Parts: sequence; structure tokens; C-alpha cells
Amino acid sequence: MPSWTWQRSAACRGEDLYLFFGREGESRTQRDQRETAAKAICAQCPVRSECLSYALSTPERYGFWAGLGEDERASERRRRMRRAATAGVSAV
Repeated sequence: MPSWTWQRSAACRGEDLYLFFGREGESRTQRDQRETAAKAICAQCPVRSECLSYALSTPERYGFWAGLGEDERASERRRRMRRAATAGVSAV
């Protein structure tokens, strides 16, 4: 069972959930502003590496985790898988 204790120290703790997951029907401008704000919070987070490890191992498909959106996390997973395949070890 994974440990969730790292979340107690997360910079996003207590922030509006919609900042990291968005609202249905938001405009491109609203999304860009929201994503910029979410990334700024994640950039100063003391548990960013734990958050990223969780999001990549789950895999979380939605929202911002460790400052990465869905597409960025998918790219990171592929990069790690290629690196692991080259090294002959597990991907995450």
C-alpha cells in the first residue's frame, strides 16, 4: 500500500481543486492562466519528486501533478520507458 504522508507537505494542500483539474467548458485563455498558476505552486513544492513518482506510477491521467499536465506526464512516462528499455530495468 502506498504511503500518502508526503501529501501533508504539498504546496497545493488547501488550494482550490479546480486550479489543478480545471472546469468543464473553460476557455483556452482560462486554461492557460490556470495551468500557469498551478505550475507556479508546483515549482515551489517541497514534495514535488514524491508527487511526480506517484503520478507516473499510477498513472494519473488528469490534472496537474508535480507541475506536469496530462501530455507532459505521458511524455515523461515514454521517456522513462525508453531509458529503462535501454538500461534493461523497470520504467518507473
